[in-house]
Amino acid sequence: MFTLLRCPGKETGSFGKRRNETHTLCVRCGRRSFHLQKSRCASCGFPFSRIRNYNWSEKAIGRKTTGTGRMRYLRHVAVGFKFNFREGTEAAPRKKRSSASYYANHKASALWL
Repeated sequence: MFTLLRCPGKETGSFGKRRNETHTLCVRCGRRSFHLQKSRCASCGFPFSRIRNYNWSEKAIGRKTTGTGRMRYLRHVAVGFKFNFREGTEAAPRKKRSSASYYANHKASALWL
């Protein structure tokens, strides 16, 4: 029988010795990437004001970018842009069309009635 008495190297036995936390939850991004000794988030770069992102991870940028969240205000910006951000105006009242004038303009459809 072969028994392993001690584990001096980096083999499987050394994994049992890892017991201290290096990272905790980040207040800004919510991931468990905030390094306790460095006081810096490995994911978003908190406490620096600029959000950490690199072009070598295009997929990661796409996961965090605008449009992946709730977009409470930005959803409606496209609608405002369509009408040049017009506010406080009221639509002009529309005239009611009589059925006689409608059928006069649409003679082909009136034949089928």
